[in-house]
Amino acid sequence: MAQLKLEGTFTALVTPFSADGAEVDFEAYERQVEHQVRSGVRGLVPCATTSETPTLTEEEQVELIRRTAKVAAGKVPVLAGTGSSSTKKTLKDSLAALEAGADAVMIVMPYYNKPSQAGMVHHVETLARELPCPIVLYNVPGRTGVELSVPSMLAILDRCPNVVGMKDATGNVLWCQSVLSKAGDRLSVLCGDDALSVPCISVGAKGLISVSSNAIPELVVSAVEHALAGRSEEARAEHHRLLDFHALMFEEPNPAPVKLAMELLGLGSSMTRSPMLPAGSAVRDQLVGVLSDLGLSVK
Repeated sequence: MAQLKLEGTFTALVTPFSADGAEVDFEAYERQVEHQVRSGVRGLVPCATTSETPTLTEEEQVELIRRTAKVAAGKVPVLAGTGSSSTKKTLKDSLAALEAGADAVMIVMPYYNKPSQAGMVHHVETLARELPCPIVLYNVPGRTGVELSVPSMLAILDRCPNVVGMKDATGNVLWCQSVLSKAGDRLSVLCGDDALSVPCISVGAKGLISVSSNAIPELVVSAVEHALAGRSEEARAEHHRLLDFHALMFEEPNPAPVKLAMELLGLGSSMTRSPMLPAGSAVRDQLVGVLSDLGLSVK
């Protein structure tokens, strides 16, 4: 099985749409991915929450993964989001992602049906037995309604050698530091909240899966790299400088604000797909000010 280096900034890629939201703009998507690679991110995450996956067809998701892998061309790993509420569907989508060129898959805990801890462990074990690739789990209780516990994570690590990472979007550093104090190097944790990236790295996380880096990749990469290198003063200063931007990314439901930021910077369109709506004028006004404060030119 190929090794997967989970370190640094991975971008949870947005999906660009046509003016009416009906079609995926694949050419614009490839330009976005090229920009990410040039900007120094360490990995690419297509088809995660930020990609608006609940609104994408299976065919669109496979094509996004295929094009991500084509542009990445082995320069950075492609970690494809393939999780769902169904173990059977997650397996099918994961195999399709690997066929399309993904290096690994990211599997969110099943949402809406709210399985028990034993159910989540069984879900992951079943998938790990069948998938010939590294697996990163995704713990985001604010969206799924369930939180994988630290004991459940440790049980999975004991039974599933190809589970190598976790995107921790629990919203604080407690889960991260608790699991790493027991799992050590057996697990690579990537922070799932931009505003907590430097704090999580300080207790052992290896990097960040970022929303903000869609729009400001160089700035996010710089703060994360300082933190990973132990340059705490530089990391803290750069992280503090970005906090207002990170906060605005969730002023309205993700990914509407980051898509608007990309539009203001000339990097893409702010169009989302229903039921998501583009971010409104209040967020636009705040973004113009924050981007200007960061020294970035607004279109």
